[in-house]
Amino acid sequence: MSAPLLSIVIPTRDRPHLLPRAVQSALDQTMEDLEAIVVDDASAEFVNLPAHPRLRVIRLSQSRGGAGARNAGTEAARGRYIAYLDDDDRLLPNMAAISLEALSKTNLPAPVGVISGIELVNPQGETIGKRLPPPVRSRGSHFSLEDLETGYSYNTKQTLVVEREIINKIGGWDETFRSRVHSDLFLRLNPVCSILGVPIVTYQLLKHPGARVSSDPILREESFKRLLEKHRAAFNAHPKMFANFVYEHACKLYKLGQIGAAFSSLCWALQLDPQYTLSRLLRA
Repeated sequence: MSAPLLSIVIPTRDRPHLLPRAVQSALDQTMEDLEAIVVDDASAEFVNLPAHPRLRVIRLSQSRGGAGARNAGTEAARGRYIAYLDDDDRLLPNMAAISLEALSKTNLPAPVGVISGIELVNPQGETIGKRLPPPVRSRGSHFSLEDLETGYSYNTKQTLVVEREIINKIGGWDETFRSRVHSDLFLRLNPVCSILGVPIVTYQLLKHPGARVSSDPILREESFKRLLEKHRAAFNAHPKMFANFVYEHACKLYKLGQIGAAFSSLCWALQLDPQYTLSRLLRA
């Protein structure tokens, strides 16, 4: 059997009610030259999905976290290109076709990864928000630490499509992170790979009341500190966006009820770039 052009890796753990929707969205792509790989990160119950010729399920005997499950999927993948889909989200039918067409037409020097737009939907399926990626971050940049154009969002990293070899070359996903895994990956990816943004929504992010790693205050704080320690030189070279990163962390902590930690982070952001942080406060 020839290798598919694209592998879509879907890490999952204990979400049997949401996973089938995500898997079906991968299999329903308008292009068929792909495979979907579900990596079961040691769920309490075995993943049970209908058999499909383009679907494989891998079960890990011990949990490795989201990054580890993505690495397991990357190792098993056979496609030239790779994408990752969270088990509580879904791809729009043209996600693969739009992403690969953009890669085939770009004039940016190789290697190039592509990201696209995200639609936020509530449990009733209603659209409650939209994010579009920045147009281009050339190789040698630091993605979310570069100044952001008005109307665009860095929170579109889930839509990445890139050659699988590039993910392997940068060491895959860092399994020491339980949260902020995409932020770490992109800070290692962009220095060696240009990122092309396509202003078309291809991915639906479901806002649901269930547990999310990104909403765990302890994991967020641990990963926040780890990310800063690991990429300190890059953060120091971009003081305004360093302040923005700390400010956004403060806002999230406040929403999670961590008032003291939120205030400390806000004070830190003010020290890093007083003018920028004050402007954010005035707009809030």
